Amino acid sequence: MRNFLVLMSGSIFGVGLTISSMTNPKKVIGFLDIFSNWDPSLAFVMGGAIIITSPVLYLLTQNQKIILSDKIYLPTNTKIEKNLIIGSLIFGVGWGLAGLCPGPAISSLALVESSTIIFTIFMFIGFYISKFLKF
Repeated sequence: MRNFLVLMSGSIFGVGLTISSMTNPKKVIGFLDIFSNWDPSLAFVMGGAIIITSPVLYLLTQNQKIILSDKIYLPTNTKIEKNLIIGSLIFGVGWGLAGLCPGPAISSLALVESSTIIFTIFMFIGFYISKFLKF
């Protein structure tokens, strides 16, 4: 049952990304291009996600009961450190160049486009290499 619920939540997330066109790199790059033809739709998608997720997350943390895990794991580190800054910069540059981040990249694999496949392969290579990098 747990695996089915995980599959369903991931599928809903992927369908939501696809319906909102967040799997389209041109749409994302349009949001990041504030000096030309700026497309604010990504801000509305993010805002909608925050509006829905915030109260649900609040209620879940108050009750400490969720379906897919025994415990809610929230970040405990509140310090802004060098690794966080470097990782954020690398993520942002990759997102700006490719117009994809991990969630939409995985969802975009269903479209079988070579650029998305190449991006996803290198994304996983980057995940692997990051285990060995110490700054």
